[in-house]
Amino acid sequence: MSAQHIHILYIDDEIHNLNAFKASFRRLYNVVTATSAEEAEKLLAEQEFHIIISDQRMPKTTGIEFFESILEKYPEPIRMLLTGYADINAVVDAINKGQVYKYFSKPWNEEELKHNIDKAYEVYALRKENKELTAKLLDVNQKLEFLVRQKLIS
Repeated sequence: MSAQHIHILYIDDEIHNLNAFKASFRRLYNVVTATSAEEAEKLLAEQEFHIIISDQRMPKTTGIEFFESILEKYPEPIRMLLTGYADINAVVDAINKGQVYKYFSKPWNEEELKHNIDKAYEVYALRKENKELTAKLLDVNQKLEFLVRQKLIS
């Protein structure tokens, strides 16, 4: 899959950060932005995203709280956290509660972020492929069990 087909949702309450992110990455990826967790949840309900990047410090909900709140309903997207504050407790919470793949400081390094977005998509694609292969394997096993039972009965 080309990078242009990677769908990213970026959430930040600061408009200039959203604009800077979009300007930096819109030619590489399909970037959608949201200014709040509520707006982001509406977007998640409408379309599929491979990667979700959220600012940690937002007015109503932190990035970690947002990730935690969507984990059950949207487990597939790879989650990444951006913050302007070096808060080790936020990093630990992000990993433990929000199942965050990577944590970045603001201002971000464009090359480093691009590299990690590409790696995050690889993880997403491998997880999806693994899920599909597991489902196929379960289906084949059920059919095989059925055939074995039929053979034993006859």
